[in-house]
Amino acid sequence: MSDAAQPTAAEVRAAAEAVKTALDRHLAAVERRSGEDDPAVLEAFNQLAAAAEAYDELLYDRHDEVTPFEIPSAEESLPPYAGPEEPNAITVLIRRDYAVVEPQRLLAQAQRVEAAEYEAAGGLADDAAGTVPGALGVLFGEFEPDEIASRHKEFGLEEGDSTLWVTASDETPEAGEWLEAPFEHIDAQGVVCRFDVSAVFDDEDDSDEEDDLEFVEDADEDLEPLDTEK
Repeated sequence: MSDAAQPTAAEVRAAAEAVKTALDRHLAAVERRSGEDDPAVLEAFNQLAAAAEAYDELLYDRHDEVTPFEIPSAEESLPPYAGPEEPNAITVLIRRDYAVVEPQRLLAQAQRVEAAEYEAAGGLADDAAGTVPGALGVLFGEFEPDEIASRHKEFGLEEGDSTLWVTASDETPEAGEWLEAPFEHIDAQGVVCRFDVSAVFDDEDDSDEEDDLEFVEDADEDLEPLDTEK
């Protein structure tokens, strides 16, 4: 941008004042809100977002600096719920991310599961747990996802982000109709609630406490007895 097209210092300061005014209006609207989806709060939010974006652009053009905050756009948040008032069915969508931080531990645990299964069946293991993908298949085939989440360190995994969405509908889907594409065709307006867990939400103090925790391995520790009748 040429010097002639740059905003003046007065324009930047005026934009900063507009942000301050929008902040006051937003807080006042929040304090007076009549419900969760109060239109006055939404309008004040949008005005604050627009003022902050304008200030950020002028600040960058004039001083080559940016603000340290970001206001999410409408595309980054869920729309207001517009599903059935009395849904007859719900769908629970869950995603959990893990990092494989100890492959040898993962392989060892999967091999123990595989050996116990084949011993109970009177046969020999086929070494499906000899690779990381194979080991993951063995463990997730044996244990419920919630149990793996609670015992992830035993399996050489480290938790990442997770999210849970509950959507509502009028009818229960036909058996088997969505199995090939389980996460497609989700109507965002049918989401009743969502719960997110991410390291970006953690306070620094909480992170420090977690860093102090250590996983103590008991050499004699065994996995819980397997249900050989599965």
